[in-house]
Amino acid sequence: LALYFHIGEREEKCIIEDIPSDTLVVGNYKVQRWDIHKHDFLESAPGLGMFVTVTSPSGEVLLSKLYGPQGTFSFTSYLSGEHIICFQSNSTRFAVIAGSKLRIHLDIRVGEHFLDESAIQAKDKVNEVNVRLEHLIEQIHHVTKEQDYERKREEKFRKTSEETNSNILWWAIVQTLILISVGIWQIKSLRDFFISKKLV
Repeated sequence: LALYFHIGEREEKCIIEDIPSDTLVVGNYKVQRWDIHKHDFLESAPGLGMFVTVTSPSGEVLLSKLYGPQGTFSFTSYLSGEHIICFQSNSTRFAVIAGSKLRIHLDIRVGEHFLDESAIQAKDKVNEVNVRLEHLIEQIHHVTKEQDYERKREEKFRKTSEETNSNILWWAIVQTLILISVGIWQIKSLRDFFISKKLV
């Protein structure tokens, strides 16, 4: 996931990421501040830091740390589900003058283990193949875990759909019985009315 978004200098912005359990998540970000004189975002925002907070689906805080204007954060999920990742600047300026707009470039990688290319080049070819093979095995484990998670979600969704369809069927049957009962009662009432008025 790679994106950028704008926030106010004292504003908190959160994104939701659906992550399987036991998965490493690595995020890289860079903050730019709007320059009113150049009418553009500056490449760096010196002295400006970002509070990064990560909350698990159960509401437990997995990460809460202050970083610089650009940095890398990482955490490992222990529950599958929607994790909330929030960013807020550490600006100490008064609210009146803290209206500067910030742009945050964010790159989140879920379940990836990065290869250290310099370490690979330093080793011989056999070790290089070994390291790359281990990396591929890790990637296969991640894909398998992701598929299991998606399968569980699909199974839960299918179960909910089947329960809903069953409820709709029973409601339709109850409605039909009510309509038939009302119809029979109306016919009987009209018949009794006509008989009492000696019209039949």
